[in-house]
Amino acid sequence: MSDLIRISIVIAADCPEDLETVDAVLALAVPFGWEEESLPDGSVRLRVHTDNPAFCEQLLATLRAELPRAEVTRDSVPDTDWTLAWRDFFTPVPCGTHFMVIAPWMIDTIDLEGRTPIVIEPKTAFGTGHHPTTALCLGAVSELAASGRLRPGLRFLDLGTGSGILAIGCAKLGLTGVATDIDMLAVENAEENRVINAVAPAIDVRLGSTEAAQGERYDVLLANILAQPLKDLAPDILGLLAPGGCLVLSGLLAVQADGVEAAYTSLGMPPARRRVEGEWAALIWE
Repeated sequence: MSDLIRISIVIAADCPEDLETVDAVLALAVPFGWEEESLPDGSVRLRVHTDNPAFCEQLLATLRAELPRAEVTRDSVPDTDWTLAWRDFFTPVPCGTHFMVIAPWMIDTIDLEGRTPIVIEPKTAFGTGHHPTTALCLGAVSELAASGRLRPGLRFLDLGTGSGILAIGCAKLGLTGVATDIDMLAVENAEENRVINAVAPAIDVRLGSTEAAQGERYDVLLANILAQPLKDLAPDILGLLAPGGCLVLSGLLAVQADGVEAAYTSLGMPPARRRVEGEWAALIWE
């Protein structure tokens, strides 16, 4: 086996705001999870492993730009069987009232508790439901479905699809639509997962951002990305939302919610409803 690249980030004990920043960056940028360890001096060390040099360079650049005070290093470690390692780590995740996120090896063994399964292959996971931002979005999708706002026949856009988990949830509710991501690895992962879940015809996976979704307006638009891109893309996102459509934005810390909401209300949107889990938030227009 070839070596893996390991990126280590050490956050000093006197920089708690940097820990929030690194969590936000890693939650939405890292395709295969990360390790987090508290050190004896009160600092926190986070480690990311990857076999993709291009991804590594991109992540290093982002971390060094966003965390100038952190110690960010790169080295290599021997590879291991990550598929088997995921079997020890991965647990079923109930999301909202409708969904249960499971791994492929759980299909015949897990009690779904009456929920609809979303099967995610976690060996290259871009969103497994374990992080609050993904769970918040799926919870919002569940609520919108329960209220009748999401229903079969509507069209959705999942912007920054990652593993495809939100698009798959919509497809299993009878919607069809488009899932976009700027990372080719995420696109490949979403394509794999739509097949595993037998919803491939309902989801058009595309490489890109809002420009990849032009040509129609969507009844439901989901964007689980970082706070700053949500602000920057506000005019484009609203231009893709059908009149009277539902909009769900996540990937943001609760302390960032006011700023993101303001970017949309300044363009004519009413105040959003919020779902909050711990330090994370989702904004919902329904």
